[in-house]
Amino acid sequence: MDQEGVSGAVTTEVAPVPVAGDHPWHALTPEETAEALASSDPGLSDAQVTARRARFGRNQIAEQPPTSPLVMFVRQFRDPLIYILVGAAVATLLLREYLDTAVIVTVLVVNSLVGFIQERGAERAVRALAQLVVPRARVVRDGHEQEIDSRDLVPGDMVLLEPGCRVPADLRLVRVTALEADESLLTGESAPVTKQVAPVEKDSPLADRRSMAYTGSVITSGRGRGIVVATGEDTELGAIADLIRGTPDVTTPMQQRMARFGRLIGIVVGVSALVAFVSGLAIGGSVRDMFLVAVALSVAAIPEGLPVAVTVALALGVHRMARRNAIIRRLPAVETLGSTTVIGSDKTGTLTENRMTVQEIWAAGEFHRPGAPAPAGSPLHLTLLTGVLTNEAKVYHAGGRVHTSGDPTEVALLVAAEASGMVPDELRDDYPTFAEIPFEPQRRYSASVRLVDGDHRVFVKGAPERVLRMCHQMLTPDGVAPLDRESVVKASRTLAERGLRVLAMAGRVLPAPPSSGDVSEPDGLVFFGLQGMMDPPRAGVPEAVRAAQRAGIRVIMITGDNAVTARAIAARLGIITGSSDAAESVLTGAQLATMNDERLRELVPRVAVFARMTPEEKLRVVRALQHHDEVVAVTGDGVNDAPALKSAAIGIAMGRSGTDVAREASDMVLADDNFVSITNAVEEGRVAFANVRRVSFFLISTGVATIAAILVGLWLGWPLLMLPAQLVWLNLVTNGLQDFALAFEPGDKRLLEQPPRPRQEGIISRLLWWRLALVGLVMAAGTLYMFDWSLTTTGSVAQAQTVALTTMVMFQAFHLGNSRSVRRSVFRLNPLTNPFLLISSVAALAVHIGALYAPPTQWLLRVEPIDVSAWLRIVPVALSVVVVVEVEKFIRNWRS
Repeated sequence: MDQEGVSGAVTTEVAPVPVAGDHPWHALTPEETAEALASSDPGLSDAQVTARRARFGRNQIAEQPPTSPLVMFVRQFRDPLIYILVGAAVATLLLREYLDTAVIVTVLVVNSLVGFIQERGAERAVRALAQLVVPRARVVRDGHEQEIDSRDLVPGDMVLLEPGCRVPADLRLVRVTALEADESLLTGESAPVTKQVAPVEKDSPLADRRSMAYTGSVITSGRGRGIVVATGEDTELGAIADLIRGTPDVTTPMQQRMARFGRLIGIVVGVSALVAFVSGLAIGGSVRDMFLVAVALSVAAIPEGLPVAVTVALALGVHRMARRNAIIRRLPAVETLGSTTVIGSDKTGTLTENRMTVQEIWAAGEFHRPGAPAPAGSPLHLTLLTGVLTNEAKVYHAGGRVHTSGDPTEVALLVAAEASGMVPDELRDDYPTFAEIPFEPQRRYSASVRLVDGDHRVFVKGAPERVLRMCHQMLTPDGVAPLDRESVVKASRTLAERGLRVLAMAGRVLPAPPSSGDVSEPDGLVFFGLQGMMDPPRAGVPEAVRAAQRAGIRVIMITGDNAVTARAIAARLGIITGSSDAAESVLTGAQLATMNDERLRELVPRVAVFARMTPEEKLRVVRALQHHDEVVAVTGDGVNDAPALKSAAIGIAMGRSGTDVAREASDMVLADDNFVSITNAVEEGRVAFANVRRVSFFLISTGVATIAAILVGLWLGWPLLMLPAQLVWLNLVTNGLQDFALAFEPGDKRLLEQPPRPRQEGIISRLLWWRLALVGLVMAAGTLYMFDWSLTTTGSVAQAQTVALTTMVMFQAFHLGNSRSVRRSVFRLNPLTNPFLLISSVAALAVHIGALYAPPTQWLLRVEPIDVSAWLRIVPVALSVVVVVEVEKFIRNWRS
C-alpha cells in the first residue's frame, strides 16, 4: 500500500504539543495525529524544532553512569564475615597484637582486590559487547530532506524510513510501501511485522499496533514515513527503562546463605568468648588472662581465610564459565546458577537460531525435506523456483561464509532452493522480470511476471487461502489436474499445527504479455505446492533442556512470540511433554491480563509456555514463580526482557544479539547466545558452590576443634594451648595454603544429575554439620593429648604449645583429603585431578617446619623446635582423623 502523507504546512506553534501519553496514537488517523502535533509533510520549521527541544529535551534515555572503581572496591566489604574480620582487627589492635592486626587487614584487602578485579573485568567485557553506534535519522524539515543526529529529533518531526535503518523515535506512520519492521527488541516476535497506515483498536497490545514504529526496531523491507509522537523517556523504550529502574535488586541465595553463615559464626564467636571468660573467672583465673583466652578463642573461631577462599572459589567458577561462553558480571551469580530451580528462557535466538528456515515442503501430495532432489519441471522444482523468482532477498557466499540480506522469510526460500541444487542468481538472470506485484498486507500475496523460454509466466506466492482463490488446477506426479482444494488445505493445516509459517506457490503461462509494466491480479493459476518455515531450535538445545530437567530444573519459555509458534518450539525441545495438559501448557499475555496475582500463582507451576508477554507481564510471571520459593533464572535479549532480568535471582542476557539495556540489567551474559551455555554454566555453578562448601567445611573444622581444645584445656586448669599469634598462623598460613587447593576441585560429574539444593539449606549441610562435630572432637582430643604429653615430658609450656600447634597443622594436612568429597572415600579419589592439593599440603608443612627452626618466626610465633619423638607421635595421632571419617562414610553409604 502506498498512501500519501498528510499535507499542509505549519510554521508556528499554535497550541501546546501533547506529550506521548496524551493520545493513543495508534488509534488515531494520520490527519488527527498531524493536527495534534502541528505537523505536516513539509516537516517542522527551525523555530518549531528549537521550541520543542527546549520543552522535551534530547531524544535519549538517561543512562546510569558506570560504577566508580572506589564504589566497586568498597562494595566488596559488604559481607557478614568481613564485618567479623573488621571486628577482630579492631580487637587485636586494642590489645596491641599488631602482627595479628596486620595479617587480618591484609586478608581484608586481598579479598576485596580479588572481587574488585573480577567485577571490573566483567564490566569491561560487557561494555565491549554493547558497542552500539548512535543512529542517524533522515527527516523532512522546512520542506527539505536532511540527515540529523537522532538525538535531535522532537515530537512532530517527519521521519523517513528505509530498509536497514533503526527507528529513532516512536512514530505514527503516515505513509507505507510494503513496510516491515523487526520489533523483536520490544516484543520478542521473531517474524517481521507488516506495517499499515490505518488505525488499530485503542486497546491493541504493543505487538499488534501495526500503525506505529517504535524506537529501536529495525526496518527489514519497504519504505515509509512517520510523525514523531514520543522521544527519549516518553517512548516505549523509555517506559521499560523506567520499569527497570523501579525494580529492586534481588538478594541471591549465595548472599542469603553467607549472611546466615556469618551471623552463625558471629554468635559462636561471642558465645565462645563469653563462656571462656566467665568460666575462667569462676575457676580462679585473672581478668587479664581470661581476656587473653577470650581473644584467642575469638581468633580461633573466626575463619580469617574463608572470605578470600570463597572469593577465589567463585572467581575460578567465573573463569571456567567464561571458557564455556558465560560471562559472569557479579560473583554471587556463580553459585546462584547452581541453586536455580526454574529457567525462564526467551525463545528467539536463545532456544532457536534466530533465522527463518524452510522445514518442510508439500508438493504433488507428498512432504519433502529441504535438499530433496527436484527434477526440472517437477512440482517440487516449480515450488522452489517460485520462491526464488518472487523474491527480493540476496544470498551470497564470501570468505567461506554465507551472507544474506533482505526479509528473513525470503532468505529462507532462497536457502531452501540452494539446498536442492538451484542457483538463485542464475535463475533470476535466466528468467528476467517483466512486471511485478509487491507484497502488501491487504493483498497477502506477491507476484512476478518472468520471461521463460519466450513465454510470459506469472509466479505467485502468498497465504495459502489467498493463493487458492486464484487457482483452478494443481500439479500432480502425472501432470496438471483439477485442484483438490481439500488436500491442499489439509496439508497447510498440518504444517501450521507444527508451528510453521506456510506460504503457497502457484503460477501459469500468460496467454499474452501484460500491456504495461504492471499486472492485474492473476487468476486461473496452477497450484505448485507449499513451503513451511520456522525459526528452528539451536543444535544441542533439546539435549541441554533434558540435562536441565534431569538436574531437577524446570525449563519454561517466556516469549513475546505468538502462542502457536511458541508451543511448537516448546514441544520440539521437550519443554512441553506428552504428559502436559494441553489446556494449561500455554498461557498468553491476553489471558494473563484478565487474572489477578493469586490466580497466576496457582497456574505458574503447570504452565510451560508464556506467550505474547509484555515487559510487565514477564515481570509478573517471575514474581509469581518466586512466590513459590523458586530460584528463577531468566534469559532475554531485548529491552522488553530487562525488567524480568533484573527481578530474577539471576538475569542472563545475550552477548551477540542482546541490547545494552538487557545486558546492564543482567548478572550473566552469554557470549554465544546459546541455551546450551546456560546448562554448562549451571554445572559450573554447582561445582563452584561445592568448592565453597568444601572450603567452609575444612576451615570451620579447624575452628571447632581449636575452640573445643582451648575450652577443655581451660576447664582442666592447663595453660593456654595456643597463643593468638599462633592461631592466626594456623588459620591464615597453614590453613590458607590448603583451603585454596580445595577451590580448584574439578567437581563430581554427577552434580548435574542431582536436584537443586533447597533454598533453606546453608553453606554447611546437615550431614556435614554432624561430620564437622565428629571431626572437631577427634582433632580436639588429639591436640589435647599431644599438649599434655609434651607438657608432662618436657615441662615447657612453649614446647607443649608448639607441639599442639604442629599437631593441628598435621590434622589439617590429613583432613584436606577428607574434605574433597562428602561420600566418596579419599582412597577412591585421584590426586592428579587436583595437583594443587598435594602441592598445598606439602607447602603448608614445609612452611610450618621452616617456621619452627627459623629464628625470626620463632620469635614472632613464640615456638620452639620439636624432636623426632614428638613427630613420631604427631603423625599417627593426626592420621586418626582420616580413619574416623572413612569409617563414618562407609557406614553412611552402607545404610543408604
